[in-house]
Amino acid sequence: MSFLDEHVARFNAGVRSGDWGPMVEHFAPEAKMEFRGIAVGPFVGREAIAEAYRNQPPDDEMRVLEQRDEGDRIEARYAWLAEPDVAAGELFITREARLIIGLVVTFDRGVTWGDE
Repeated sequence: MSFLDEHVARFNAGVRSGDWGPMVEHFAPEAKMEFRGIAVGPFVGREAIAEAYRNQPPDDEMRVLEQRDEGDRIEARYAWLAEPDVAAGELFITREARLIIGLVVTFDRGVTWGDE
């Protein structure tokens, strides 16, 4: 399973259970999470990220439509389970070893890559 697949599995488990701990523990202590297209954040530090998920938990599971893995940087288009074939936006993950040090999530419905 790829790094991104593992992150998405932990995210989806958090949506189902309400327990964000297993997902958040894979963020570095100094990680930064930013959302583009909605007016929240940014969140700096693992504790701030955990609080963000506790205070405003997502209500739908995520599905990866396609991804590009360039070593320590991963880019992906994602969809919500409610509309599994419609891109909801993009994810940009920067990692160091097995921890996320940066996560940018865009909300850009219908975003495409290449000649779709």
